[in-house]
Amino acid sequence: MDRQVKRQYDTSGRRAAAQANRQAILDAATRLFVERGYAATTMAQLAQRAGVAVDTVYTVTGRKPALFLQLVESAISGTGDAVPAAERGYVREMRAEPDAARKLHRYARAVREMHARLAPLLRVARSGPPEVAEVWQAIAQRRADNMRLLAGELAATGQLRHGLDLQEVADIIWATNSPEFYCLLVEDRGWPPERFEQWLADGWCRLLLA
Repeated sequence: MDRQVKRQYDTSGRRAAAQANRQAILDAATRLFVERGYAATTMAQLAQRAGVAVDTVYTVTGRKPALFLQLVESAISGTGDAVPAAERGYVREMRAEPDAARKLHRYARAVREMHARLAPLLRVARSGPPEVAEVWQAIAQRRADNMRLLAGELAATGQLRHGLDLQEVADIIWATNSPEFYCLLVEDRGWPPERFEQWLADGWCRLLLA
């Protein structure tokens, strides 16, 4: 085998193995945090469940707060990695859509899909120590910042209700697109996720659009 080809093959194999280890760690962490709680889960237990060494867990994900953040980021993006908001597929679709109502309907679908993945982590955050709450609050603040951008994009369509300022629009969407709100209706009250999505989109259109 040509040496260059062999090096490329070896590099590709190492990357694939590293990605497989990382995904195994994330999957094990999600299961253990949900089953036992964040505080009761040790890194040794997590490594055993993932089938890797403890040192590998720390090398790949860092300490538990960093690991929990990676779980949240993965659930938000729907992939194994953090994806900046501007690079997510649904955000690109919304920005390309000139109609405000269709923007909001597309976002409601994204919220429903995202929160189905985030719901188990919300339960972990509710019972976790302050370090977990800090991660969750940081994500909530980032979501609020992104909603201000969305409010500006909605305003640019010229279809917002008269008298609404951008901060009010952002706050309304932020409050109702939270994983806590999703869990109240879907998990606590038993709404089908599809009903939640339709209700959310219709509610936004009635509240925000002329």
